[in-house]
Amino acid sequence: MTRYQRNLLLVAAAISSSSGLAVELLLGNLASYLVGNEALSYGIAVGGFLAAMGVGSYLSRFIADETSWESGEELSPQQREDLLSSFAKVELAIAPLTAFLPLGLFALFVVDGFLWLGLFLVTLVLGILAGLEIPLLTRLVEQEEGLREALAGVLAMDYLGALLGSLVFPVVLLPVFGMFPSAAIIGSLPAVMVFLLGRAFPQLRVWRWVGLAVAAGLLGFAWVAVPIGNSLENKLYADPVVGRWQSAYQRLVLTRWGRDMRLFLNGDLQLSTADEYRYHEALVHPAMVAAENPRRVLLLGAGDGMALREVLKWEQVERVLLLELDPAVVSLAQNHPFLSKLSDRAWEDPRVEVRYGDAFRIAPTLAETFDVIIADFPDPDRTALAKLYSKGFYEGLRSRLAPTGAMVTQASSPFFAPQAFACIAATLEASDMSVYPYRTDVPSFGPWGFVMAANQPFDPSVPISLSVKTRYLTPHLFPTLFQIPEDIRREDVEINTLAHPIIARYQSDRRWNLY
Repeated sequence: MTRYQRNLLLVAAAISSSSGLAVELLLGNLASYLVGNEALSYGIAVGGFLAAMGVGSYLSRFIADETSWESGEELSPQQREDLLSSFAKVELAIAPLTAFLPLGLFALFVVDGFLWLGLFLVTLVLGILAGLEIPLLTRLVEQEEGLREALAGVLAMDYLGALLGSLVFPVVLLPVFGMFPSAAIIGSLPAVMVFLLGRAFPQLRVWRWVGLAVAAGLLGFAWVAVPIGNSLENKLYADPVVGRWQSAYQRLVLTRWGRDMRLFLNGDLQLSTADEYRYHEALVHPAMVAAENPRRVLLLGAGDGMALREVLKWEQVERVLLLELDPAVVSLAQNHPFLSKLSDRAWEDPRVEVRYGDAFRIAPTLAETFDVIIADFPDPDRTALAKLYSKGFYEGLRSRLAPTGAMVTQASSPFFAPQAFACIAATLEASDMSVYPYRTDVPSFGPWGFVMAANQPFDPSVPISLSVKTRYLTPHLFPTLFQIPEDIRREDVEINTLAHPIIARYQSDRRWNLY
């Protein structure tokens, strides 16, 4: 074996690992997008994949003559050819399956099939095939360098490839190409390696053009996957889809029926233009009233601009700092004519500053304090989001709150997730603030909850003096928001912490099946 051939086999190890890691992340991301249970999705995708790789590694011992492998004797030319051709066949099997199975999993979800079973079977098939790769390569390299050097070289490239796959998928492939084109691109890589190996090893000459044809076909399919995926995605929404974007963080979809435009983030409804004013008036104005002089406002999330519109109605406001994780949401809100008009072009107001980043990390470290803090985060249905409703985070926000200030957070549905609603109130109360849970009715969402907290007592039982123009919230309606019906009260809830993100379990209430 020449040095070039040996190095090419090591590159193949890196490509195999990179492709395997990327497809694990892709499957976990897809399942999480479809059903929202991030922990279980990645648990099956990653854990199942690794377990299946173990099965594949064991099965590799039956390829070629395992007696020679165990005794350390040199492989015969026929055995070496068998190993090379076996590796090529494994790569050519992985390539189309990587491209097509994620799309099949999406189709299974659309027709209301058994998604978890499908995810398990997909990870099982791809994991077993991936598990065959490294042992076969190690056996080939071992013939030239010995087992110790072969394992060191192959495993080093394997781990390096895993690092590349774990970075390239979320940073480049997903935001630039989208889910299903990325699957096709990832699938083409093993086929490209077959083509290159076919040029370097005479024994694989017959597979060279097969690898090239498969790679070219999958790269072509990457473009076809877009309309196929879009067609399947359309079936998930009741109204026609008028726009879709994939950012580094989430999937953005706009639907429209008549004058009702709806924004979905990862499949979850973010707003409906028919009734969003109910939600945003209820989110913003109680805290603005509770603060003695709301001059400085911190908005967390709220990248669609509707809460910003409500804040800017207050003439006292001198400065608004908006922290948003995903620039794509703000870009859509700023540039889409319908959404920009609905927000009264709030982004053009000179009082507004927008910063991008993780509010969990940035907000508690800000140098200034604020009279009002408004948190409009997604529902805490994933562990990664549960931190935004944790006691530690709320204590960090409290340090940025003026002594006479108030803060508020959206708190999911008090009817469909009453324990999550109560958990947020209990967690804020544990952060040494006076807490005032309330709820309102938003037709597109159903009953919806909020929790306001302040450093000083506030009496919500009396009508307020509301100096801004509203469509829904009135001075006499205000006290009724804080009247919590008995059927949604929950007392036996735990505090949500970083170490114990119990709210993610509370949010997964079975009542959502009624929604």
